[in-house]
Amino acid sequence: MAATITTDILIIGAGPVGLYGAYCAGFRGLRTVVVDALPQCGGQITALYPEKEIRDIAAVPGSRGREVVAALKEQADAFGPRYLLGKQAVGLAHAPGGRPRVTLSDGAVIDAGAVVLTAGIGTFTPRTFPAGEEFLGRGLSYFVPDPAEYEDRDVLVVGGGDSAVDWTLALHPIARSVTLVHRRSAFRAHAASVREVHGCGAEIVLNAQVEALVGDDRLREAHLRVDGEADVQVRKADAVVAALGFVSNLGPLLDWGLALDRRAIVVDTRMRTTVDRVYAAGDVTAYPGKVRLMSVGFGEAATAVNNAAVVLDPALSLFPGHSTEST
Repeated sequence: MAATITTDILIIGAGPVGLYGAYCAGFRGLRTVVVDALPQCGGQITALYPEKEIRDIAAVPGSRGREVVAALKEQADAFGPRYLLGKQAVGLAHAPGGRPRVTLSDGAVIDAGAVVLTAGIGTFTPRTFPAGEEFLGRGLSYFVPDPAEYEDRDVLVVGGGDSAVDWTLALHPIARSVTLVHRRSAFRAHAASVREVHGCGAEIVLNAQVEALVGDDRLREAHLRVDGEADVQVRKADAVVAALGFVSNLGPLLDWGLALDRRAIVVDTRMRTTVDRVYAAGDVTAYPGKVRLMSVGFGEAATAVNNAAVVLDPALSLFPGHSTEST
């Protein structure tokens, strides 16, 4: 028989915003369960760019993704939240009295006073690389969990967004060579990062596409087709990082009766969704003037948790007090 777990706050999504939400709940003395479909905390940061330098958090001039996640988890762990990782939240019902009951993919049921959705972009899968999908695992990759694996290799990075530029900058000091290939003349990445990549010494090939990957048991070379050139350029490459973006999906959350704006969940100023006792924070939310930054998500998590706390116990103050007052 599937287990039933009772808690005050259920946080769905163990990324940075979810971890900070767990801290906020713990600070208020609320029992907290954190659920995530991924097998580890950190969300997109851990899965996609653990070595990326993150610079948009107040008072943190720059810190690697894995370090940010580790610090957030340490902060949350001070209050002992329960983590249920590698499990997806699939069903939502409300018990008599209005308490949400969330069913997980393994059949367990979480009976919560309130739910806070911090699911980011939901589940995400990489856009495929049709020019050489057969080399996946043999030189082609969509993620770079460990940059050290690219030491002394000839790397081709494909894409024009932040991930492509960030990986070029991260791998250039490590690899034998790094070439950045983009199908357009202008990048979508942050302007400061684009300036940095132009000055780092990596080769940049614009208005070009990878026509084919060639090799045997391992990838050996890439064939590039540059706009306006008759001949194909052949580049030595034993590693290709295809940073072409991701397709996201809110999955079962789409069936929870939540009001949506495109692929995001509509919330009000208290971070309430249109479903009773279900709140949301971070990139998963939509409201007028929304800015999708991690720093904004932290504030939204605090808003959601503290408003939920008052619903659970109307005698509580919405303002939680300052952490300095508890020492």
